Amino acid sequence: MKNLLIKTHELWLETLMAGFMSRTDSRQKLYDFSNIIFRHFTWIERGMINSGESYDYDRDSIPIKVENLNSILININTRMSELDLQLVACPDKSLAQRISSDIKYMQKVISGMKDEPVTSFDTSRKLDGISLTPEATDALTLFLFEESYKEYELILIYNYLQAHSDDAFINRIYQIMIDESNFHLRSFGQMMSEMGILGVPRVIHRSLYQVESVEQFLRDGIDEEIAAKEMCKELSDAVVKDSKELAHFFDFINFQEDYHITLMREALEHYEKAKLDG
Repeated sequence: MKNLLIKTHELWLETLMAGFMSRTDSRQKLYDFSNIIFRHFTWIERGMINSGESYDYDRDSIPIKVENLNSILININTRMSELDLQLVACPDKSLAQRISSDIKYMQKVISGMKDEPVTSFDTSRKLDGISLTPEATDALTLFLFEESYKEYELILIYNYLQAHSDDAFINRIYQIMIDESNFHLRSFGQMMSEMGILGVPRVIHRSLYQVESVEQFLRDGIDEEIAAKEMCKELSDAVVKDSKELAHFFDFINFQEDYHITLMREALEHYEKAKLDG
């Protein structure tokens, strides 16, 4: 089951990366499929928790540098076939049947997708219709690399915490944070692809999600969100002369961070109250 979890993790991430590369209506289909695969990932994880099997979020490297979309679609289809064969290791036969059925449908759709050139790795560092100064381009590049990794990290951290919690109040907050990080990751990933600097986030060390103190994690997380707000504000200020549209986007992200901080404070208060009542 551990290998099944790893391969599903890799498939989710590669399918998401393929979505970033596409400039046609295939993008939304690939995003939809990545969502389905991520649900598979969480269901497999839940089964492992229920059976007491240890696991982590380690994975192998995922090569994604291609010149045309069809190349990565072939890789995804191959991964799906291999994953389908590994479902024999899944003790939950209903789950295995569901995943297998999803895989077969997704493979048919992916096989019918039209090929298109991929410019996600040309390092042009340009956005369509926007002319940025070298300083603004450097600031945006740094932001996208740092924040795309952070959002991937937060998706997995909150997913891990949610998987190990039976607290409905806390899990509602965790799910909001997962959904928000997914939106941010997709937004940043699309921009990285358009700028020709797309990359797979590095593997997350298990110490980041297998936390000893959730309360301390939340305190640190609040500080990180405040720092992220500052980065968004600085980036908005850096690009506003070149693109008001881009500046407004980062103001939009900045204001979303305010709500994230509120949610994390609510979660922290909930944990501290439970400890006192405990």
